[in-house]
Amino acid sequence: MEEKEIRIRSDGRRLDIQLSEASGLSRSRAAALMEAGYCRVDGEECRKAGTKAAEGRTVVLTVPAPREAAPQAEDIPLEVLYEDDDLAVVIKPRGMVVHPAAGHEDGTLVNALLARLSSLSGIGGELRPGIVHRLDKDTSGLMMVAKNDETQTALSGMLKDRKIEKHYLAMVEGTLKETEGRVEAPIGRSKKDRKKMAVDPEGREAVTEWRAVAEGRNCTLLDVHILTGRTHQIRVHMRSIHHPVCGDPLYGYEKGAAVPCLMLHAYSLRLVHPRTGRELCFRAPVPEDFRKGLKSNGIELRPDTTGEK
Repeated sequence: MEEKEIRIRSDGRRLDIQLSEASGLSRSRAAALMEAGYCRVDGEECRKAGTKAAEGRTVVLTVPAPREAAPQAEDIPLEVLYEDDDLAVVIKPRGMVVHPAAGHEDGTLVNALLARLSSLSGIGGELRPGIVHRLDKDTSGLMMVAKNDETQTALSGMLKDRKIEKHYLAMVEGTLKETEGRVEAPIGRSKKDRKKMAVDPEGREAVTEWRAVAEGRNCTLLDVHILTGRTHQIRVHMRSIHHPVCGDPLYGYEKGAAVPCLMLHAYSLRLVHPRTGRELCFRAPVPEDFRKGLKSNGIELRPDTTGEK
């Protein structure tokens, strides 16, 4: 695969943000390429992601051809709900890390994808082929996978423009006063604990909508719709309104509801196919451990429980 060259005229904002928007790369990926020396402003190398070039200056980012993926294909069971030449939709099981990282070099979703799918995009970087968005290790549910660079760019743009609808089931602590609500609070890395995220005025925009669908014993089952995709977004936002997700080891209560797992499941996904224009809708069955957590706390999951507005 050949190198890609992304050329823009600066509008005065941070270059990593501008390049991310123009290319479909994540902001962190664009920043990493800049720091590695792949960015030039009016022909001069620019390595600082936070640089704000004057308006009208020519910015060129070179995306190197991805090397052979470092992860190895592994024959790991993986449920694929949909696949065509452009994309696939899979169900990530709870406990599976999405991509290789320190301490998780194998057994990841990427390892499984390399064995299961015929092709994957490379624009996301050699350790994350095909990955468009993430789910936390202990969150189960639906994930989109890009099979070529054009689809990777298109899906990333659709996520940014809020044209992909994602819903989660979340069992949270306590009973909420309202039947529905919206949390708009920026999220950034916690300044007290680098392993956590936190609501931070200097963080990135984050918007979460929720709707109560069932009540149990001092807990509530929510249908959660995220309009942005920040790390730990639902978990941080629900903690910020004093109703953390049950079973959450980072943001939950020490003496919260007794559950077998983190009670968060990405169950619904709706998008328009970036090439064919056809609407695609998917549902992921609720895992058995999640059902047990609901039932032990007085919530019966009815067929109509997850009906969306």
